[in-house]
Amino acid sequence: MSSGFSKPEVLAPAGGWECAKAAAENGADAIYFGVGRFNARVRADNFVADDLPKLMKFLHRRGMRGYVAFNTLVFSDELAEAEEELRRVIAAGTDAAIVQDVGLIRLIRRISPDFPVHASTQMTISSAAGVRFARELGASLAVLSR
Repeated sequence: MSSGFSKPEVLAPAGGWECAKAAAENGADAIYFGVGRFNARVRADNFVADDLPKLMKFLHRRGMRGYVAFNTLVFSDELAEAEEELRRVIAAGTDAAIVQDVGLIRLIRRISPDFPVHASTQMTISSAAGVRFARELGASLAVLSR
């Protein structure tokens, strides 16, 4: 008889190739990483957009997923740059975006309606109502606040 629970996903941060390879060798199901400046990992080592096609191929060959962190607030004068960056990561085959900004979720829905969005812990979701709100926005997963 099934418990009804799915297996938890082992998700590891990766700021570069060495970290991605270590995650793969040590059983991670997925990695998350920053690209560009719209992520809370901006002060950490990060991949660049040109790395993404090769990175996603590396991950997918191993049955892993790669999530781009877009987990900061985006201001109106940054929207064009954020959209350009989103289009690049989506085109590269990234599996989902981890997003904080409600406006950014709406932008993703406009430019790529089926692209998976995960509600970031930075959205401070801590209740069933918050999870429902994220789902209504189009998030397929919510990372609960700490």
